[in-house]
Amino acid sequence: MTRAKSSLYQQLPSVDRLLGDRALAGVLKEFGASAATAMLRSLLAELRAAIAAEELTALPSPEALAAQAAQRLERTREASLQPVFNLTGTLLHTGLGRACLPEAALDAVRRIAVQPSNLEYDLATGKRGQRDSHIDALLCRLTGAEAATLVNNNAAAVLLCLNTLAHGRSVCVSRGELVEIGGSFRMPEIMASAGVRLREVGTTNRTHLRDYAKALDGETAALMKIHTSNYEIKGFTKSVPYRELAELADKNGLPLLVDLGSGTLVDLADYGLAPEPTVAQALEAGASLVTFSGDKLLGGPQCGVIAGRRELIDAVNSNPMKRALRVGKLTLAALSAVLQLYLKPETLAAELPTLRLLTRPLGEIEALARQLLPALQQRLAEAATVELVDCQSQVGSGALPTSVLASKG
Repeated sequence: MTRAKSSLYQQLPSVDRLLGDRALAGVLKEFGASAATAMLRSLLAELRAAIAAEELTALPSPEALAAQAAQRLERTREASLQPVFNLTGTLLHTGLGRACLPEAALDAVRRIAVQPSNLEYDLATGKRGQRDSHIDALLCRLTGAEAATLVNNNAAAVLLCLNTLAHGRSVCVSRGELVEIGGSFRMPEIMASAGVRLREVGTTNRTHLRDYAKALDGETAALMKIHTSNYEIKGFTKSVPYRELAELADKNGLPLLVDLGSGTLVDLADYGLAPEPTVAQALEAGASLVTFSGDKLLGGPQCGVIAGRRELIDAVNSNPMKRALRVGKLTLAALSAVLQLYLKPETLAAELPTLRLLTRPLGEIEALARQLLPALQQRLAEAATVELVDCQSQVGSGALPTSVLASKG
């Protein structure tokens, strides 16, 4: 070891000495002794490594170490999850958290988060209750379902339904509906994870009712129709309508499962948007169970909704997997508040952020762009030329895949 190295090692202060230095008083008061001690040990270890690598010729002062410790400790208590501006051109962006919640949902979450609630307690009877009872009636009223239940996302909803109703047996699905969505969610793999055998019917672009009928055998547990919400097959195509498939399923004593993915509760055509099949339409056409997301077109928190026939919902709720996939009180509070907005359709577009953003006039978007333009021109003057241009946005999250929204950039 060189004399310089040895001298630097000898000059390294102990943790106790640093903690007793006046320079560290503010750090101790702000972050506490435990956090300050751990951070100082980490900094001293870095100094020893720097000395060993001959990267250091002088030690920092206690004041400099105190400032560095405070800076690092401040960063450790900053939340990793931060709000950002969505400038992607995709409204419901999965990577940016999908739907933004309305104020009513935030108020409901605040109210329930800070005190005990009747999450699983029936105030009317004084007995143990079910957490899904807080949203069951609302969902049934809005969709026409006999019953409904909730899990943590739509993938979980599909998994739970398949595992409950078809474990160890087969389910018929059109080849043109074997979707893959973001995050490597692939329908064949979900079915395998649920313990279900996939029975592919038809071809990629054309599937007939007779294809399903030919595939039925003693191992068939259900028919399944999957809404291809993130792509569209055009040209020489054929798919079987819900009603015809429901009649075939009913004739053979089988349930029809419909996965709507980003299922909507309202007819988007009423708001000048491209139509998407609604949950009510699928159920009215004979679907036994419908699964869909809560944080896409519905505009609520992340969750997966299962709605349909009561005896099937009861079976799903009896599956031990349900407890592992259930949602908490904050999700229930937020979703309930969002569903309440749907009971007043005349103000829905104004109060639900997702629908408001989907339907806002181009002039409003342009006015906002013109307001931002001078600030961006000034800030980016040395790096870019900034001007207002026409552009197109998309809904995202597997909704309206071929539809675009006129916008300004």
